[in-house]
Amino acid sequence: MSERSATSPATWARELALGARFAVTGGPGWTRTALTAFGVGLGVIVLLLAASVPTMLAARDDRGDDRNPDPVLETAIEDTPAAQTFQALSGSTEYHGEDIGGWVLQPHGGAATEAEPPPGLDAFPAPGEMAVSPALARLLASDEGALLAERLDHPIGDTIGDEGLQGPGDLYYYLGSDTLGSDTLDGDTPDEDASTAYVFSDATTGREPLPAPLILLVVVICVVLLMPIAVFIATAVRFGGERRDQRLAALRLVGADIDMTRRIAAGETLVGAVAGLLLGGAAFLLLRAWLGTVTVWGFSAFPHDIVPAPPLAALILVGVPVAAVVVSLLALRGIAIEPLGVVRDATERRRRLVWRLVPGALGLVLLAPMLGGSFDGGSTGGQAQAAVGVVLLLVAATVLLPWVVERVVGRLRGGPVSFQLATRRLQLSSGAAARTVSGITVAVAGATALYMLFMGVSDEETEITGQDPDRAQIEVSESTEGGLTAAALSGELEGLPGVSQALAWETTSAQSPGARPVDGITPSAQVVVGDCAVLREMARIERCANGDLFVAPGEGDPWELAVEPGQELVLGVDSEGVPYGDAPVPWTLPENTPVVEPRTDPTGYVNAGILATPGALGDEHLAGSWTRAVVRTDGDDPDTLEHVRNVAWGEHRDAWVFELESRRVSEELADIQRALLIGATGVMTVITASMIVSMLEQLRERRRLLSALVAFGTRRSTLSASLLWQTAVPVVLGLGLAAIVGTGLGALLMSMVDLRVGGWLAFLPMAAVGAGMIATVTLVSLPLLWHMMRPDGLRTE
Repeated sequence: MSERSATSPATWARELALGARFAVTGGPGWTRTALTAFGVGLGVIVLLLAASVPTMLAARDDRGDDRNPDPVLETAIEDTPAAQTFQALSGSTEYHGEDIGGWVLQPHGGAATEAEPPPGLDAFPAPGEMAVSPALARLLASDEGALLAERLDHPIGDTIGDEGLQGPGDLYYYLGSDTLGSDTLDGDTPDEDASTAYVFSDATTGREPLPAPLILLVVVICVVLLMPIAVFIATAVRFGGERRDQRLAALRLVGADIDMTRRIAAGETLVGAVAGLLLGGAAFLLLRAWLGTVTVWGFSAFPHDIVPAPPLAALILVGVPVAAVVVSLLALRGIAIEPLGVVRDATERRRRLVWRLVPGALGLVLLAPMLGGSFDGGSTGGQAQAAVGVVLLLVAATVLLPWVVERVVGRLRGGPVSFQLATRRLQLSSGAAARTVSGITVAVAGATALYMLFMGVSDEETEITGQDPDRAQIEVSESTEGGLTAAALSGELEGLPGVSQALAWETTSAQSPGARPVDGITPSAQVVVGDCAVLREMARIERCANGDLFVAPGEGDPWELAVEPGQELVLGVDSEGVPYGDAPVPWTLPENTPVVEPRTDPTGYVNAGILATPGALGDEHLAGSWTRAVVRTDGDDPDTLEHVRNVAWGEHRDAWVFELESRRVSEELADIQRALLIGATGVMTVITASMIVSMLEQLRERRRLLSALVAFGTRRSTLSASLLWQTAVPVVLGLGLAAIVGTGLGALLMSMVDLRVGGWLAFLPMAAVGAGMIATVTLVSLPLLWHMMRPDGLRTE
């Protein structure tokens, strides 16, 4: 046969088909194919889920934009009939850490409105009725949602359909109203205030681009989560390799040359890969339906949104089988399959180091120009360059691991019998041991780098609020107009379960008579009215009684009015000097008013200006004031925060409730962290499953050897300990290499976005996770190990 005909497509097809027949005939062939299909299938599931993320997020964002009312622009107000618009007031709240989205809606046309109803509804809710999402309906009807049902105490008239929700677990509602304002329109167009006229449209809301550190974080997350899956698939296609190579030796006896046997082996692997592709695809469809019923860290998705992007799906469909064939051919290059057996156990050629350094060097070359804060997050090319650089450095860890394992285990001598059995086995097949832990090595290296970068970005994206959760845990703020006075609010709050103390006060502003605005803002002084307990939280006051006044000097802000005892002022005016009532209220600060040192209150605010007890000012001085309160809890009732929210809740009350936090993370980083947790959980599960499958495959191939050792008197405990050593030694080496590569990569990534390099011990928690996975794999493998030690394992055909 000529060289040309031997490598023709027809020859390849014929020999691949012959390998495929071997894969599906006979016990050994079926077993290996099933193992390969299972391993590849696990990887394909994760790849298909990852490929579905872009379409899933796009669909969620589109529906989220569509359900938010859009204000009618002033340029279009004249051309918009009143019957086609509505008034809207945000009704969003929070319950036990879950965001509850909602809107209060009032069509300008009333029952005869021509306005487009909210997505997922056929009509606007009737006044006083709610339309709710299915998840919110279930929550309101449950015992867990009893306090929320008190807050949203309206009859449910309709259910929001899927097109009005971001996911099946979405907590959302619309409330109908006829009391949003007295400016309900009777004419042909909305009034001049465009903010009272809204429509539902498919206009896309513009989003601020992410900062460069967050973009790099997203890029690294994608690489770190997907790299171990690629490594695992490459490992899975080599399951059962030792027995397969023995079978291929028989082909040499009937005249097959080495190249032909390699192509036949590739065909056998191809069947397992294609079967895994089909198995993974089928499992993905089943998993997709199940994912529509669960909510993970507040995230849910409809099954019809979980659809792989066509280009990515095509890449998986073609890439997995091709990669299986390539990996199989490359693996057989180092094995001499002869007619009388496989020359594998003879002294192997030592692995070379030089070419294994090439991927790492290329990765450094790609990342080096970006060091010193030069990463361009807005450039697609910059993102691709960073991604490829990270991939190459993680690949470097994978290709270095076999060399490290070979060098280290080759020097191991002595020790207990179990250790000697393990090290001898590792010396004979260090490559198989390295392949087993390559996935976890890549995962830990990537996770270490990611953890360092995440901690650096977290410091940048975390705001130090100045709030003191030790002095108070909850803040309530609302306008006195339509809300409660300080005394009334304090009385309601102190009667709630879990509240030990509630301090409430009212704030307004004072200005000099005839003051002129500076850049549109008239310099003013804050006036705080509260009892002595409140004022002591805001200033260092020794003696205080009802009727007292104090002056707390500020820091000289241009818009801050410096007040002094005896100064004439006016109260009840806004920042532009416009009175809240009929006219400003003149008032003179008494001459004997003491000056005190201001103190940061529990909310992190310095209340400079005038501090007054209720007896020092009359109610007429507090027009346009705001009521604020801080709540101290005893920690005994987990529902205290929800009780406080219920007190502050009301359709027309302009009130906010906050948990006091010393540090606050940006919403973008919180979303990325949630995605990371979801992805990492899935990947770690797959990696653990892959290691279990790999270990079971190795035990299956060593069945005769294990049975022979037991027959010669080797104790079962010795073999169990040997199995632990065989797992632990490569893992320790892999984790050590991962710590070095991951820490170095993390330092490079932090330099790329100009973050202070730190977190040098980030590998410790990642290594602990890896060690836990190894313990899990070993425990799961022990029952099969004991089964393999039975005497019938000596039988052969």
